[in-house]
Amino acid sequence: MTGDRRVVVVVVPAAGTWAPPGRDPDAWRLALAEDTYEVLAGLDRVEVAVAVAGGDEEAVAEVRALTWPGTPTYAVDPDRPVLHAVELAGPAAAVVAVSHDVPDLPGLLIGKLFRALSTADIAVTPAEDGTLAAIGTKTPVADWVAEVAPTFDTELSVLEARKPRRHAVAIGPGWHRLRSAADIARLDPGLEGWDATRSLLRHS
Repeated sequence: MTGDRRVVVVVVPAAGTWAPPGRDPDAWRLALAEDTYEVLAGLDRVEVAVAVAGGDEEAVAEVRALTWPGTPTYAVDPDRPVLHAVELAGPAAAVVAVSHDVPDLPGLLIGKLFRALSTADIAVTPAEDGTLAAIGTKTPVADWVAEVAPTFDTELSVLEARKPRRHAVAIGPGWHRLRSAADIARLDPGLEGWDATRSLLRHS
């Protein structure tokens, strides 16, 4: 039922922008996306989809190949990837969009966003570099959130300045995104998961 339906969407860029030394940016992008998807696909009581920001059919097919059969995978507007992904997720109580570059993200953090959306219009997981790792919204999206059209690069201060009431924005525990070679040190080799990322780091 729509009232109970919760959707989490991995948002993947159509092309790689960087990679650790000796690695291909597109292979790195896909490894991160695969691991992030696997984390979210393992969550209970949520549906998972994948959105490719700015991608054509070939880019969408490339990302779809990383997912389990039946996972909705579609292209979204690169200028408003989060809200477009929310719109295409269909009727739901809440939708959380997750950046593709959090392969070791604890699923518990996504659960916290869904819980926060019982009272907030928007709930976010801030990243250590000042960006956002995940953005959750109620549906339909509140008018003020639609006007801000948040992306993963939106600063928290922008949301705080625009919120119409005290608890309209919920801020969950922070995490880290892998956006530069320096961020690789944040990965914990002792933790299970992020297998595709781990494999690419081990092999040139």
